[in-house]
Amino acid sequence: MKYCEKDLIDQIGKMLSSRERKVIHHPSLARAAVLVPLFNKNGNCHLLFTKRTDLVKYHKGEISFPGGMVDEEDVSLEKTALREAFEEIGLKEADVQLIGGLDDIVTTTQFIVTPFVGLFPYPYPFETSSVEIAELIEVPLSFLLSGENCAEKEINWMGRKDLVYAYQYGEHTIWGATARILKQFLDLVHFQRKT
Repeated sequence: MKYCEKDLIDQIGKMLSSRERKVIHHPSLARAAVLVPLFNKNGNCHLLFTKRTDLVKYHKGEISFPGGMVDEEDVSLEKTALREAFEEIGLKEADVQLIGGLDDIVTTTQFIVTPFVGLFPYPYPFETSSVEIAELIEVPLSFLLSGENCAEKEINWMGRKDLVYAYQYGEHTIWGATARILKQFLDLVHFQRKT
């Protein structure tokens, strides 16, 4: 089983466990969790994204991380992320090494999303949900870290100014909540590489 470079993964794990994660509490908003899946392909660290189908209720056709709403039987947000990853792409919980959690974010569709970074072996026998997933997209971490593939602009949203990030990978545009989660993760990796 090949994984991303162990030193980098260990450093990211230490960074995630030593910082105070931003937690959002808002009883009127629904809770969701996503997995930020990392894997080693040909000696290089990659992130796995999904392209959603037009059959899903929210975020049709958008690029996202595997994840979704909390179910009553989920004992934790980590379990939500892992359950959803299995339902959407066939990634088994036993095959994922959770590294840590990122900050909560609120989506424009009024969900509080908690992201968890996890490592899985590659190649992997994915089984995608035909209802939810149109395509799997493997993006090299080095491509995302280069900075040349990210654009940012300021928008007014709900009475405040927000920075919106978008990443371009071939024909795919990663934007919205996924881009915000990705930016959080990339900033963390950038910081780790400098220290």
